[in-house]
Amino acid sequence: MTALNVSGLEFVEANMAYTAALDGPARVRIFPPSSGLKSEAPKREWVHVNVYDCRSISSELTLDIAGFELKNAPSQFTNFYDADAVRTNYYAETANMLKRSVGAQAVFVFDHNVRNQPRADRKEAGVREPVEGAHNDYTLDSGPRRIREVLEENQASHLLGRRCALVNVWRPIRGPVQDHPIAVCDARSTSQKDFISTEIQHFMEDDLEVPRLNGQIYSFQHSDAHRWFYVSDMQADEVMFLKCFDTATDGRACFTGHTGFKNPNCPENYIPRESIEARTVVVFAE
Repeated sequence: MTALNVSGLEFVEANMAYTAALDGPARVRIFPPSSGLKSEAPKREWVHVNVYDCRSISSELTLDIAGFELKNAPSQFTNFYDADAVRTNYYAETANMLKRSVGAQAVFVFDHNVRNQPRADRKEAGVREPVEGAHNDYTLDSGPRRIREVLEENQASHLLGRRCALVNVWRPIRGPVQDHPIAVCDARSTSQKDFISTEIQHFMEDDLEVPRLNGQIYSFQHSDAHRWFYVSDMQADEVMFLKCFDTATDGRACFTGHTGFKNPNCPENYIPRESIEARTVVVFAE
């Protein structure tokens, strides 16, 4: 598919954190800020790129073509720093919203991350800092495995024969997001060779020796063909859908390289970014 024409779009010139060329296997180890331990990642390569503001062309961006979508989606939920309340209430609200938006048969929300730099600096449990490092959350191996696990955990194994996708729902907790927006690489501008299989380990506050979660993601390496997008001044009543895997193999978007980035045009009186990202399995009727 041909990449989107970006002529005439506003953009910022930013340093994008890619994964540098590797000499061996790639691994990421993520520790909670409250631990005082520094998370580990493959060596970064900082590349100066244009990040285009897609707000004016959002109607042209879809999950199956670009790999991401912007939606207006006000939330009735406000208690984003209570993990149990998020799981009990926000998960259901997000599943229903996403199901309606993409015409899915079913949606299962199975995980989330809350990011807030000031709270992470205070080492609050369950809160992480915004990160810079282009990646995709699943691979050709880990994507199908995670879908199977989630459907089995929800007594929905009978849906395994359907087309399924792993879609993240990214929302500002309050806006506007100006200091550390999320950037997404148009799937039409990427190639499978840009994605490098990477082992990932997540450690939690109660055990810093044995990872709670083990998985596999794609690190993202630079290509001049990449076209990066963000949404200027994103607000709490907006969400970004990011497709991180799709069981369909008919040429539609499957992966989206994405990352937070420091906005060089951030005003002095900005509100520090607060955001929540919910991870979901979407089951389509087709």
